[in-house]
Amino acid sequence: MTADERRLERLRRLERLRAIAKRQAAAETAQAEGVLAQLRALTERTRSLADDYVAREDAFDGYMLAQSARFAAGLCQIVNSTGLEASNAQERADRKMAELAAAERRRAAVEQRLDLELRTIARRGETRSGDARRKFGTEFE
Repeated sequence: MTADERRLERLRRLERLRAIAKRQAAAETAQAEGVLAQLRALTERTRSLADDYVAREDAFDGYMLAQSARFAAGLCQIVNSTGLEASNAQERADRKMAELAAAERRRAAVEQRLDLELRTIARRGETRSGDARRKFGTEFE
């Protein structure tokens, strides 16, 4: 195996590794986005339930009114904590998206290096065939 073939094989292997890393980053990004979507849906659903309980006017006595208020307050705490978790999930999803973009840039860079190497080798092959022609005869023939 020549040095050029080894270099091409190494670049192809590196390109495959970068593609695998990009796919893994894409999967992690999708998972982070899925978690974020679930947390946002949970936050909205819980907020809607809390609003419904706050607006209720069907309490028969003070005890039921206090229980309803406590339940609504508990739902509000859940909304707040879920909102914080959604913020954390948003930051994680943003980080994963940035990692995905970086992985794509790294993969594209290796692909460009491989293309450049292939073109360089092809040019060297063309130059060598021209050199072989020049060896025979003189420049005037």
